Amino acid sequence: MRTKLLILLTITVFFYGCKKDEFNTKPTLTFGEVNTTELRQGNLLIFSLNFTDKEGDIQDTLWVQKISRTCPTTPGVQFISPNRVPDFTGTPNLKGKLEITFVYNANVPGTPSIVGCNNRNDTAFFRFWLKDKANNRSDTVTSPNIILIR
Repeated sequence: MRTKLLILLTITVFFYGCKKDEFNTKPTLTFGEVNTTELRQGNLLIFSLNFTDKEGDIQDTLWVQKISRTCPTTPGVQFISPNRVPDFTGTPNLKGKLEITFVYNANVPGTPSIVGCNNRNDTAFFRFWLKDKANNRSDTVTSPNIILIR
């Protein structure tokens, strides 16, 4: 009986000892959701990204890259954009959600606009990565394909 209990206890300790820590010095970024995958002129595109950070110092930059699959050589269709993360008092083992909004082919004050191909529908995807105050960079996460209706 003691041997079985000792084996069970050893396996339990080993399992928890090998469990990866949820919080790391390098920020962790995961794709949460997008409000739509099909846009018409004037529609908002809202991305939700989840993050964790051991030091809580993510108040630097969220990078966004738009990549067109349909017309990658058309000027202005693709971009890489640094977006300042709002300054706040960070806490250790910080976990939360970031949202970033774009408007498709319209002028909405305070919201960056994206464009598609000039004469046809565009299919694009977005990449995101986060840099913290200590210059640690998260992995890059990718959105699903987004269709921009002309």
